[in-house]
Amino acid sequence: MAQLKIYGRRDVWAGRQRELSDLLHSCVVSAWGLPEDKRFHRFLLLDAEDFVCPQRGPDYLIIEVVCFTGRSDDAKRALIRTIYERSGLAAEDVEITIIEMPQVNWGIRGVPADELALPYKVDV
Repeated sequence: MAQLKIYGRRDVWAGRQRELSDLLHSCVVSAWGLPEDKRFHRFLLLDAEDFVCPQRGPDYLIIEVVCFTGRSDDAKRALIRTIYERSGLAAEDVEITIIEMPQVNWGIRGVPADELALPYKVDV
């Protein structure tokens, strides 16, 4: 499981959510082997005055990846590198945070996630 939260400026990214979602999902599928149909993305688009980052350009994005623990450091590095390589954005305009938590901390389909049989590997 991985959920993405994408923060950016509304005046830059509104109307481009699907394009960005497709790009980021392709990165997670490629780097972590997530199934194509496992996409959970939330866009938090803010007015310019609510997204204060004077050292960054208007394209600046913060990407938070919230996921089960279990991915190796190499897998996390691979995801970060893949996003930077495929985004086409200036490296200083993209910041990525991977936030991990144990499966028991997630409730999915009525049960703690550690009781689910997943059709994909988390330990990559």
